[in-house]
Amino acid sequence: MKLRVVYRKVSDYIRYDLKEIVLPSSLPDPPHVVKRRKLTWHERFLVLKEASRLYAASWVRDIGPELRPNDYKKQGDAEPKKQAKETEKEPSVLEDLAVAARGGMETLRPALHRVYMTRASNYKDALSSFIKGYHEGVQQVMQSKEESQVPADEPDKSKKTT
Repeated sequence: MKLRVVYRKVSDYIRYDLKEIVLPSSLPDPPHVVKRRKLTWHERFLVLKEASRLYAASWVRDIGPELRPNDYKKQGDAEPKKQAKETEKEPSVLEDLAVAARGGMETLRPALHRVYMTRASNYKDALSSFIKGYHEGVQQVMQSKEESQVPADEPDKSKKTT
């Protein structure tokens, strides 16, 4: 009798508890969550197509016109280079940092150093300009005080009243 009870308990443990320990089932979704339907194969294809188009477009922005000659054949061979040089301008600080951030920490560190050094030199120049202007202002005030405090002529010593 006891053997049967032990056998039943062990078999229940293996059947229910051990299965849950080894392969736990996930918690059910809360009642307010609405399950989305599965995408059809056509919809999956459209999602993949759009994602790859966006990915390729991101690479095209990085590559530039010199590595994409087919896009510029309509304008002629010499014109795209001239137009590209004319329209090229120095990248802004934000663009420079964005490009450096894509390269990782090795390229981001010098870019940030350059930004901070230019910012520090601008602050230094502004501070020296302020100090120079402050000194000029102090000198003007001191000169105006000296002019207003010109010593009055001393009374004549010849006119003594004795």
